[in-house]
Order: sequence, then C-alpha cells, then structure tokens
Amino acid sequence: MIKIIVFDVDDTLFPEREFVRSGFQAVGEWILNKYAVPGFFEVAWKFFAQGNRGKIFNLVLAEIGIEDDPQIIQELIEIYRKHKPQISLYSDARWAIDYFKGHKKLGAITDGYLTTQRNKVEALHIANSFDTIIYSDEYGRENWKPSPVPYLKVMELTGFQGSECVYVGDNPHKDFVTAKKLSWRTVQIDRQNGEYSKTPAAPGYEADRTILSLTELETIL
Repeated sequence: MIKIIVFDVDDTLFPEREFVRSGFQAVGEWILNKYAVPGFFEVAWKFFAQGNRGKIFNLVLAEIGIEDDPQIIQELIEIYRKHKPQISLYSDARWAIDYFKGHKKLGAITDGYLTTQRNKVEALHIANSFDTIIYSDEYGRENWKPSPVPYLKVMELTGFQGSECVYVGDNPHKDFVTAKKLSWRTVQIDRQNGEYSKTPAAPGYEADRTILSLTELETIL
C-alpha cells in the first residue's frame, strides 16, 4: 500500500528549461546594466539549444565581446543561481498534486544548490501542498542523489517503510537506483524536451515503470 508519493522537482513538476530561460534573462539584464552590452540572453539561449552546458557563460561573453574573467563568471553564476525565477508547473503536475493531496501524503526530494531550489519551490507555490520537502543540499553536496540520505530522511520524518513509498523522477542516472535498494517503488516521467528524455538507464538504474504523463499515476498506484 503506497502511503506517500515523493516527486523530483526539475523536469518532473516543471520544465527546467523555464528556469534556464529565466536565469539567462536575469543575467542578461545585469550585463546590460553594468556593461551596456545587449544580446546576452539570445546568445546564451542559442548555445543552450545547441546542447552546450557547463562553460556556457564563457562562450557567451566571448561572443558578445566581454572579457572572460573568472570573477565575472562567478558573479554571473551567483546571479543565475539566486535569481527569483519565472516558472510554472506542468499541467499534469498541478493535476497530480490536486488529485492525490486528499488521500496520499506528498513529498519532494530535490537536488541542486539550496537557495536555487528553495526559490523554485517558492515560485511554483507548492510548499503548502507537500507534507515534506527534502532539499538534499542541506546535508552536503555529497548527499545529493543517489545518496541514500534524502530517501532515508523522508522515511524518518514520515515513519513510512520503503515499501510504502514511491519516487517519481526523470533522471535515470540518479533518481531510482537508491530508492529501489530501499524497497521504494519507482516511476520515471519521460518528458518531451526534458533534459533526460530518451536517456537510457544503466542496468539497475532503471525505474520500475515509465510514464509520459503524471496523470498515468492514477492507474498504476
């Protein structure tokens, strides 16, 4: 008997691309105010759409003619991580929260820098809809998924056994392997245009079930 449904946040409850877009816009406004150089957002989004990750700010500064200085890069990263995002829930995520709230406990486990993830939850207006939200960064970077710590914390706070928990996420590299070892049921949401859409899972890392919409949880739980 499943007693709690625990969701990932990024690309499970909302499109992470919206956060990226919002962050690039915030950085672009800062660049425009400080250097009077337009175009940051357009160039950053172009690189992102091409699949560039990691060094994208360096690439953009080089293209728009601003010195690629480590101190500037760090400042841009901080602006990106700490900005107040303009994001919204997927429609099926809104449905799932409203549908299950009455007869299941709801939780979330989310990786990422603490301020960033708290800002996302605040922007989505979902904190009051969840019985527990675990920000894995509170326990140190080493305890981001697939560390067992976030999952064990859910069990500790709720008193539920692993067999009474289900985790719904999108990333087959880290979301399901540890949950399954703790006897959780696992469900992968394969979002079109999600960061991990169509990403194959290594043996043992796959979810028990894969769905295309959170509305499918109604029939499988």
